[in-house]
Amino acid sequence: MDDTDLLAQIDTTFIGRTSATAPRIQAGGHPCQGIYYAPKGKRPKTAFIATHYNVDFAEHYIAPYIAARGFGFLGWNTRYRGFEDQFMLEHAVIDIGVGVKWLREVAGVENVVIFGNSGGGSLMGAYFAETVAPTQHGNLTGAGLEAYQTLEKPDLYVSFNAHQGRPEVLTDWMDASVIDEDDPVATDPDLDPFSDANKPPYAPDFIAKYRAAQKARNQRITDWAKAELKRLNEAGVPDRLFPLFRCWGDLRCMDPSIDPSARKPRACYRGDPAIANRTPSIGRANNLKTWLNMWSLETSPCKGAPHLAKIKVPAVVIQGDADTGVFPSDARVIFDSLGSTQKSIEIIPGAHYFEDSRAVREAAASLVCDWVRARV
Repeated sequence: MDDTDLLAQIDTTFIGRTSATAPRIQAGGHPCQGIYYAPKGKRPKTAFIATHYNVDFAEHYIAPYIAARGFGFLGWNTRYRGFEDQFMLEHAVIDIGVGVKWLREVAGVENVVIFGNSGGGSLMGAYFAETVAPTQHGNLTGAGLEAYQTLEKPDLYVSFNAHQGRPEVLTDWMDASVIDEDDPVATDPDLDPFSDANKPPYAPDFIAKYRAAQKARNQRITDWAKAELKRLNEAGVPDRLFPLFRCWGDLRCMDPSIDPSARKPRACYRGDPAIANRTPSIGRANNLKTWLNMWSLETSPCKGAPHLAKIKVPAVVIQGDADTGVFPSDARVIFDSLGSTQKSIEIIPGAHYFEDSRAVREAAASLVCDWVRARV
C-alpha cells in the first residue's frame, strides 16, 4: 500500500539505545531500536508506542497514518526482535521502558499511549501492568532491578487487532492431531482437521474434543520442558533449543461458522491453513526457559488477562471484522479483562493489518486518533 504522500508530511528519527540488562553489541548494534514518527517540524505532546515479542515494529504500518494526524508514534523493538527463541518477559519490559523514557525525556511527550497491536498486545499490556504492580522482577538485581522499579507509567491503552496472550494464541492455533513432537508427520486421524473425515462445518463434539486436545498438547510440551530442563541443569547444561511443528490448526481458520465474522473461509495469515500448517510458523523454535516463560498455558506470565486487569486508565479495543487470526471472541475477552471502567470496543471493517484498502486503513487510524484526542 503506497503511503508516500503521508511520509512526505512527517519526520522520522532512528533511535538506538542500550538497556539496563543488555549493552550494545561489539558489532555496533543497540539492543533497543526503533523509528520515531512525528508531524514535520513539530514536537507532539502525545505519542504512541508499539512493540512486539518478535516482529520488527520499527516501520509499523500504522505509524505514518498516526503521525499525519498530529501525534507521535514510536515503532519500538526490544532485544528479542528476531530472537523469539530466547525471550524472557522481564527483560522485554525493561527494554520497552527504555522507549517510553525516550518519549518522555527526549521527545518531550507528556501523554504516552500504549498501542497493543497483534501479538504485541499482551506484551504491551504486560508493560503497562508492571508499571502498576510489578510481579516479574524477582530475578533482577542492580541496574536491572532499578530500571524495573522506575518504569514510566503510560496514560492510555489501545488494543488494536490484538491476540489475547502468547500462550493463548499458540494453543488456539495448534494442530491438536499431532501425536509426536519430534515427527512433523505423525497424526491422530480422529483429530485431523484437514482430513476428509473431518470437514467444516465441524460438529460440536469434534470442536470440544479438538480444543481439549490442543490444551493437552500444550501441557505435554510443558511437562517435557520442565523435566528436560531439570535433566540438563543437573548435567551442567543451562538450556537447549527444540523445534515446534504444525501450528496453523485453529478450527476458526477453516470454519467461518465458529466465531462468525466477515473473514474469508479457509484462510490464515499464511494463506491456506492446510498448507501453512506444514511449514515453520509461530513458536517454531524455543529454548526450554522461553517455552515456560512465553508459551506454556501453565507457567507463562505472558497471558493477557492478568495484566489487562491492572489497567485502570481509559482503554479501547479496536477489532477488524475480517481478521483471519484474531476473532470477535478474542476482542471480547480482552475487553472484559481490562480493569478500566472507561473502556469501549469497536468492531470495524478490515483485516489484520487493515491492508484491505487505503480507505480502510485511513478509517482505522482516524478512529484511534479521534479516541485519543478526546482524552488528552
